[in-house]
Amino acid sequence: MRITRYELDGAIHYGVLHDETIERLAASPFQSLAPSGVVDQTSRVRLLAPLERPRVFGVGFNYTTHIKEIGHELPTIPCLFMKPSTAVIGPEEPIVYPRQGKEVHYEGELAVVIGKQVRGIPEDEALDAVLGYSCANDVSERSIQFAEMDMGCLLIGKGFDSFCPIGPVIATGIDPGHLDLTTRLNGTVRQRSNTSDLLFTVPYLVAYISDAITLLPGDVIITGTPAGVGPMQPNDLVEVEIENIGVLRNRVVAANYAA
Repeated sequence: MRITRYELDGAIHYGVLHDETIERLAASPFQSLAPSGVVDQTSRVRLLAPLERPRVFGVGFNYTTHIKEIGHELPTIPCLFMKPSTAVIGPEEPIVYPRQGKEVHYEGELAVVIGKQVRGIPEDEALDAVLGYSCANDVSERSIQFAEMDMGCLLIGKGFDSFCPIGPVIATGIDPGHLDLTTRLNGTVRQRSNTSDLLFTVPYLVAYISDAITLLPGDVIITGTPAGVGPMQPNDLVEVEIENIGVLRNRVVAANYAA
């Protein structure tokens, strides 16, 4: 099942995406997956981020190839950070290259969408708390990020508005441990890996976070990025594609907001 959130005639709905139609849901997928009986044409809708202003938990240094690429030691616990809900945008929405940006990088990632409230869930039951999976791009401004990390913190370098594209759908019923992930910059493959390379698996991350923090319906865990991260510039097109989920496309634009 591919769950989508979309706008049609000024109203926002959830639905199940088929090839050319969307079967509208009667309520939020966190409440029920029952259909409303209404079917919309995909040609008439605008796909949105599949979640409205979620809490986003990020994981650093979680693909073994990426850890080796940057010469970092293998973490003994998940390296976690959070991105503001205002960083989240949907498919085809612009990534804004900030005025103070010097080196802005793409990071293709698997996003895990929590489906129900849990606290302290065991690892062997953790996937029961997951509604499904999406594509994400953990956009990062490196000069700010590294300066923050040198001081033992991390927020602005990961947290600019538009720095967390998610979409195009929430895919259910798939195995998060064996998914091909590809990131393309202007059509050229920059990242190609499989989630089997994750150091800390999806069940482990859900259990680990929930042991300390109550996870809520609609929370998102972005699970880390593989080798091949790199810079992008205004007018670049970034595509994150994950097997059995789809392609998340976003173009980079120069900031035009006031100082």
